[in-house]
Formats: sequence, C-alpha cells, structure tokens
Amino acid sequence: MLRLQGHDAAVQAFEAALRCARMHHAYLITGPAHVGKLTLAMQIAQAVNCLTAGDEPCGTCEACTRIAAGTHADVRVIRVDPEATEGPKTAIGIDAVRELIASAHLRPYEGRTRVFVFDGADTMTNDAANALLKVLEEPPPDVRLLLLAPSQDSVLPTITSRCQHVELHPLPTIQVAQILQADHGMGAEQADIVARLSRGCLGWAIEAAHEPALLAGVHQSLERIAEVVEEGLEDRFGYSEQLARRFQRDRAAAREELYLWLRWLRDVLLVQQGQSNSIVNVSWRDTILRHAAALTPADTVRWLHLVTESIEALDRNANPRLALDVMMLEAPSLRTT
Repeated sequence: MLRLQGHDAAVQAFEAALRCARMHHAYLITGPAHVGKLTLAMQIAQAVNCLTAGDEPCGTCEACTRIAAGTHADVRVIRVDPEATEGPKTAIGIDAVRELIASAHLRPYEGRTRVFVFDGADTMTNDAANALLKVLEEPPPDVRLLLLAPSQDSVLPTITSRCQHVELHPLPTIQVAQILQADHGMGAEQADIVARLSRGCLGWAIEAAHEPALLAGVHQSLERIAEVVEEGLEDRFGYSEQLARRFQRDRAAAREELYLWLRWLRDVLLVQQGQSNSIVNVSWRDTILRHAAALTPADTVRWLHLVTESIEALDRNANPRLALDVMMLEAPSLRTT
C-alpha cells in the first residue's frame, strides 16, 4: 500500500484507482507545505513503474529505488530552483513546459509510464500554464501529470478544470506528536512543542526532529518578531526592509516568516480570549502573555488582517518593500502602563 501517514482518504482513493487501472491522466494535489504532497506524488510514480506484479509500489525494486533517488529516466520533478544562476528563480517558465511537451510524446525509456511532477504548480507563469494545457487536453496514454500546489485557487482555473483534485489536510497536533514519539524517539514535551509548530504538517515535524538547525531558525525568527512587536516605527521599517530583501532572494522563506507572524498574533488573540492552553508557541508563553496584556483584542485582529493583506499583496506581485512598510506603518503599538 502507499505509505503516507494520516491521509487515509487520499491514499485509499489512489489505491482503488491503481487496482482498477483507472488512474486519471492528471492530478492536482493541494495542501500546505510539508503536508505530504511530494511524498504522495513520488509514491504514485513508483506505483505506476514498480517492477513487481502487484498494483502497489514495493519500494525495494530497482525502479522504486531509482525513483526515490531521483535517477529514474521516466520520472521528472519540475520545480523552481532558488540557487539557479540563470533563468527565473521564482517561477516555472514556459521553457520547462516546452521541454516536458517534447519528452511527453516519447515512449517511456526504462519504465511503463512517464511521470511529470510539478512541485509548485502555483509558481507557473501564465505562458507556462497555457502551454501545459496542450498536454492536459490531449495526454499521451503512458503519461501522468501530478501538479502540487497550496490550494486550487493558486492555480489557473483552466488547469484545475482538467485535473482531478486531491486535497491533503494538516494532521491533528496530537497525532503528529504521537508519531514523533513512536517513530522518531522524541520525548513527550519536545514532541508536543514540535507538533504545535508544525501546523499539522508531518514532513516538517519529522525534519525538525532530525535537524536541530531548523528549530533554531524558527526560534531566531520568533525572537525577532517578539522584538519588532515592541519596537518603534523606525525599527519596524528596518525590519520590513530586511524582510523585503529576503523576499526577493527567497520568496518561500519570507512567506514562511509572515506565517510565523500570523501564528504569533493568533496566540496573542487566544490568550486574550482565555484560551492560553491552545497556543502554538508554548516556549514563548511569557512574552505572548505580555503582548496580550499590552494590546486590545481589536488591535490584535487588525494586525492579523494587516499580515494577511500583506501576504495576499505579495502573492499578487506587489512591491515587497512597499507592502511590508504599509504593514508596519499601520500596525498598532503596545500600550504602556
């Protein structure tokens, strides 16, 4: 069977399609980062190319191991390369799609099915998405397209209408914590902290369990957020300038920092509503309590809206410095006692 913890409905649907040989030619798999989209896609690629006689990937044959290692000739992952020295660093362009179209009409080289995985289908340019329609409308019989994106709305309607949609939801925090304890040797207290920070995205939680630098980076970002909340306008503008430059270098990392802002402010609002046991950033409880006392609930809600509007503006390709400066300019200041 497919090995994907916590997404039983999606797994069962794909397993049924594999058993009945009724796989759709294109799937749009949506969900937040690290929720399991790429893991599911690669297991589907294994399933349609596995060398064993069954309908499910064995995970151990030559085809399965080569797909897992990223060396199988018939399985290709198309994604933005932020380290690239040439070409766009924030979008999948038309050249990548044209290359796909050319190879999609060739017979599989070493497997039964060619699989193209768009890891970040939401980053496709309009020209690239429109070019992809040619394959989606007239797919070769031995080709499968797997498009991964945060949501349906982040992909052009002309693309989503030609794909079968599968949505992966975040797991309950308690389930993530149990998996971290049972499968990754993490203590109960630390597992609870990591599970809360993961937002139900098991992939991130597992990575954090084995990479202390990841948690250290989150702690550093939260430390800066806590400072900015308490600073004046000049220092807040300095922060917005730094974050804008970071956004231009690494769009995903900067967006993730803005989501840290949302979770911080959500924790503040939960404390103001008497729900302090539900906060995510439990290691920062004292600071969050202080901020909750120094802001009104209306201030917190307004700040949440400002961060959300900034994320939406950046997604619409607004000027990063201007969008983030507006967020800091209109954000409330802490009340002094």
